[in-house]
Amino acid sequence: MGMRLPVVAIVGRPNVGKSTLFNRIVGKRISIVHAQEGVTRDRVAMETDWAGHDFFLVDTGGYIPQSVDVIDKEVRKQAITAIDEADVILMMVDTVVGITWEDEEIVKRARRSKKPLILIANKADNNELENQSHVFYQLGLGEVFPVSALNGRSVGDVLDKVVSSFGEIKIDEEVDENTIRFAIVGMPNSGKSSLTNALLGVDRQIVTDIPGTTRDSINTTFNYFDQAYEMIDTAGLRRKAKVNDTIEYYSSIRTQQAIKSAHVVIVLIDAEKGFVSHDARVMEEVIAAGKGLVVGVNKWDLIKKSTNTMRDVKQGMVDDMYALRHYPIQFISTLDRRRIFKLVDLVKQIHGEQQKRIQTRQLNLFLEDVVARLQPASPHGKEIKLNYCSQVAIEPPVIVIFTNHPDLIKTAYKRYLENRFREIFGFEGVPIRIAFRKK
Repeated sequence: MGMRLPVVAIVGRPNVGKSTLFNRIVGKRISIVHAQEGVTRDRVAMETDWAGHDFFLVDTGGYIPQSVDVIDKEVRKQAITAIDEADVILMMVDTVVGITWEDEEIVKRARRSKKPLILIANKADNNELENQSHVFYQLGLGEVFPVSALNGRSVGDVLDKVVSSFGEIKIDEEVDENTIRFAIVGMPNSGKSSLTNALLGVDRQIVTDIPGTTRDSINTTFNYFDQAYEMIDTAGLRRKAKVNDTIEYYSSIRTQQAIKSAHVVIVLIDAEKGFVSHDARVMEEVIAAGKGLVVGVNKWDLIKKSTNTMRDVKQGMVDDMYALRHYPIQFISTLDRRRIFKLVDLVKQIHGEQQKRIQTRQLNLFLEDVVARLQPASPHGKEIKLNYCSQVAIEPPVIVIFTNHPDLIKTAYKRYLENRFREIFGFEGVPIRIAFRKK
């Protein structure tokens, strides 16, 4: 817990081969890494790994507008943002072209950041070209890595260097066992900043800022009814300049990092816009990560209401996304400060549920009872027996059920088990994993 992944960005001017290198590094596992949904469509940011180290790789070449005068500005802006946001910078140059003034500009900027900077001379497809790559020593960055992103030549050496540089960056955050960590995530304009500010408006005296995930985002700790909370800031609230949203993939990385290090995630949606597919996707990400989930429907003050409006909206959301029936949906208004502390109460409650262990004896009585009410369907005349179950983990809770045919159990039956399990044991707001093992 509390770990965030290092962010490695590939920068350089257009056409030096940034995307080719990106695809070469993540490509072999694009199928496995289920291109992380929250990330932009052309997969400019992806989680990958090398030699047992996980990291986010970012390709800054993804967005180049067509008109020429805009290109330079845009490329520069992307390089600058990458340099500000990343932990390690892969600076890419073109062996065939040699040193250009743009390369020198980017290097100047990158050096100022004092971050690990690795110089990659691309298109060194053969020995002769590899020898030409020596001109880049003039850039004064020390070692030059001649590679061919196209055929993979020496890419492994670069990755070895990347993961060895992780030692220089401080990534572990201090984790206090008694502090509950939660993150507020959601689409732009869903009200994350105003919720953060409203929650902290309580008692500014006890708020301490501890440097958090990205250099410019700050996690804030506060106490509420004798419980310490740490709020993971995903909005980068304290940024001086608003960066244009072509760089949305950094906010998506930030969201994923926050989900990773939180116990519970509050997904904020805008009541006026309604429940959109992006909201559902973020919620799925939270559930897939095994984290607690609270849904906050913000700007409820702006909605015209009749007797059952709240109930109907809730029902509509559950109809759109079946899993939501197991997670609390809270209607709030950051403007009127209505029910915002109810969110904190829910975070605490859910964190309590995440820690819960059910005794094996109780679980087996439960199993007997559910099977007695409804037998699993026996396909091809094979009788499925559910013999025994126990809880093997918390946060998220994992229940293992031993059976003679683990692979024959249908989704509908798994759903039935989970629903009954939650009716009996609770776990509201917490994803549950039910695993079937061969007896």
